[in-house]
Amino acid sequence: MMTTLYSAEDVAELLGLHVRTVRGYVRDGRLPAVRIGKQYRIAAEDVDALTGGRTAAARAAAAHPAPQVEVSAIVQLDGVDRATTDRLTTLVTGASSGRPAGSPRLHVQTAYDPARGSLKIVVIGAPADVAALVGLVGTFAESEL
Repeated sequence: MMTTLYSAEDVAELLGLHVRTVRGYVRDGRLPAVRIGKQYRIAAEDVDALTGGRTAAARAAAAHPAPQVEVSAIVQLDGVDRATTDRLTTLVTGASSGRPAGSPRLHVQTAYDPARGSLKIVVIGAPADVAALVGLVGTFAESEL
């Protein structure tokens, strides 16, 4: 197994520190290092131990997360009674909450106006997930209404 070794300059760049600070850590014993010739060599595991696995590169990646696409859809169904609204609301909330762990969040909200017999379903999430849920509502509407 090969161990990655860094120079003091490399560690300074990784951690966003001045090279003198890194050399001070080595002299104080806070950062284990091996002296080869006139330079220190520092193992990657020791840098991770010092920082708790958080380097400047990791902090930069966390500060600028990858862009995410999110879609909002509003579905309106007119001419529905309370019983149909209850069934459809149970269907969409169950479909949104019964998703595998780690999958992107899917937010669903419903609003029913009994005076107009109108149901609105608001879905927010990843494009494919929103499309699947809207398709589920369409299938339900075709079979029930």
